[in-house]
Amino acid sequence: MSGSAMAPIPEPQAIALLHDYGIPYPDHGLARSAGEAVGIAGRLGYPVVLKVVSPDVIHKSDVGGVAVELGDASSVSRAHAHIARSVQEQVPGADIQGLLVCKQAPPGLEVIVGAMDDTMFGPTLMFGLGGMFAEVLKDITFRIIPIQHHDAEAMVREIQGYPLLVGTRGQSGYDVPALIDLLLAVARLVVERPEIEELDLNPVRLYKEGLLALDARLIQRAAVKEGHGLAQ
Repeated sequence: MSGSAMAPIPEPQAIALLHDYGIPYPDHGLARSAGEAVGIAGRLGYPVVLKVVSPDVIHKSDVGGVAVELGDASSVSRAHAHIARSVQEQVPGADIQGLLVCKQAPPGLEVIVGAMDDTMFGPTLMFGLGGMFAEVLKDITFRIIPIQHHDAEAMVREIQGYPLLVGTRGQSGYDVPALIDLLLAVARLVVERPEIEELDLNPVRLYKEGLLALDARLIQRAAVKEGHGLAQ
């Protein structure tokens, strides 16, 4: 990674940027109170997920900033209070801008997609299977950006878990064309938005048809933020 100062982009703005590049994210809304969170959850339909939105919190789960499988209004209210209290305890003085209320995504196969500005190679794209495949087996692959369609196809094919993507032992596969489109979209985003220092979609959940990015972490150069960056 480069040594420049960096600043996280709040997730609502990150999601809006993903939308500009055709990258799907679950239906959601930003709540600034427990009452707003309950109202948004009711409109989205249960179950829902709550996630803290704060420029001072990058890894939300590490500080108790995420609650999942919330099935009714009372669980949303309790989770809202718990997240606010936990984040304030773990990150004193954190600027909590609200909580993101997201429709709970159905089960699927999880992958990770990321990009970074490598000090040696420049903009670089990363792809791999999620969960234990990424953490234990390190089943990931890289390409220097920009990439072409055949590069994205090769990235998908060369990971050890490729049989899981296309189906094995009688199991049907997942939407590999949608995954290839995602890799191309992330690469194009990084090329067209050079202020992005890091991009991390983890996890991305694949389905038989389509996919959803369930968490978006984007970091831009702090110098850009002070001028005309995305977080303005």
